[in-house]
Amino acid sequence: MGVKQLDSSDVFWTILPILAFMIFVRRMTTLRVRSPPNTRAVAILVLGDIGRSPRTMYHAESFAKAGWNTFIVGYKGTKVPPSLLTTPKIRFYYLTPPLRLPRKLFVLLAPYKVLHQMVTLVHGLTKGLYQHRPPQYILVQNPPSIPTLAIVQFLAWLRGCRVIIDWHNTGYSILALKLGPRHPLVKLAELFERTFGRNAYAHLFVTDAMRIYLDKKWDLRGHKVVFHDRPPARFHATSATEAHELFLRLPPFYPPINDFLPKIDRPVSTFRTQVDSVSPDRSDLSIVSGIFTAPLPAFRADRPALVVSSTSWTPDEDFGMLLEALQGYEKRARERNNVSGQVPLKRLPKLVMLVTGKGPLQKPYMDKLLKLEQSERWEWVRCRTMWLEAADYPLLLGAADVGISLHSSSSALDLPMKVVDMFGCGLPVCALDFAWQVGSVVFL
Repeated sequence: MGVKQLDSSDVFWTILPILAFMIFVRRMTTLRVRSPPNTRAVAILVLGDIGRSPRTMYHAESFAKAGWNTFIVGYKGTKVPPSLLTTPKIRFYYLTPPLRLPRKLFVLLAPYKVLHQMVTLVHGLTKGLYQHRPPQYILVQNPPSIPTLAIVQFLAWLRGCRVIIDWHNTGYSILALKLGPRHPLVKLAELFERTFGRNAYAHLFVTDAMRIYLDKKWDLRGHKVVFHDRPPARFHATSATEAHELFLRLPPFYPPINDFLPKIDRPVSTFRTQVDSVSPDRSDLSIVSGIFTAPLPAFRADRPALVVSSTSWTPDEDFGMLLEALQGYEKRARERNNVSGQVPLKRLPKLVMLVTGKGPLQKPYMDKLLKLEQSERWEWVRCRTMWLEAADYPLLLGAADVGISLHSSSSALDLPMKVVDMFGCGLPVCALDFAWQVGSVVFL
């Protein structure tokens, strides 16, 4: 039996993991010498874009208003609301994001992504965040679960912090959307999440259903509290003046739909609002010392209906259903609006469907929709996408007529934050009804 001769590369790849482990252990051993936690200080961790994590930002704002030193840890991307940037008690620590993995190579390259996240988390939570005095609590958003829960639990034990897990959903159920529920990696992910998510000082849940399910299935240890999402004060019905200013500064629709919209004459009018000439019988005139000043904007009578949906364009939202609904509206509008008879039916308005957000499925769905518009020669419906700043999103919701949520929930236990935001603006919502959702949202 021959003996294989080891070359230099074999030796390198054999020794490298051993050296890395020894360095890691030595580093962690030096950190084990604890300094007292920084009381009334909390680190809030989300392994994602901070600006696209509204519940995490609300937690931070609440802690800061209560006088806590608040550290938000996550990826830099979408702009956060100005209120967070101007709050003196809030500080941001940004992690280095991993490379985006091609969908076809997800399973092959996933270990690299996890390793990168482990390194950046350990570095960010030791060197950057609390090298000297750790916070009293670490509040971590779940999902993502891997490797966040394990790293947080280890560092909390190392530095004497208390862990709070904010359960938005289960990470393994989201992975199952990609790989299927019976895939070995999904089973491994569930084991990981149960092992490192079971014990915490406190568990926060978005619904009663999630608390009951996870407590029964995993026998969670620690305080268990349901924190229903509630919209902040900036989510409210938008006045005509606010809507007018919003639509003036928003970029034009692309592809253009000028021939579909009512005539626009900036800055006097937008496709939803207009400033009329001064008239003494106008009820919305601004009056100063009994003298009429320039009239305020009003919603125009010939405006199209505005329907809004916010999405991250992921597989847990079925936009094929939305395409069918828009097709159905176009057909119904043609039938009703083109009928001539003795008893005229109430006409349906033109409809502008505006979808906000970014994500991997945006291009294929929008390409398909634009082809439908052209091939079927739609007369009554247009659908476009738009990316909004955090400060403009509540104003858009408050200026719309209907909100749509296509969130189906990978676990059927969570609820979409977008619905809560829409309710805060007084916006009627059409949402998919899955187990527990209605009873969890309508409490508002």
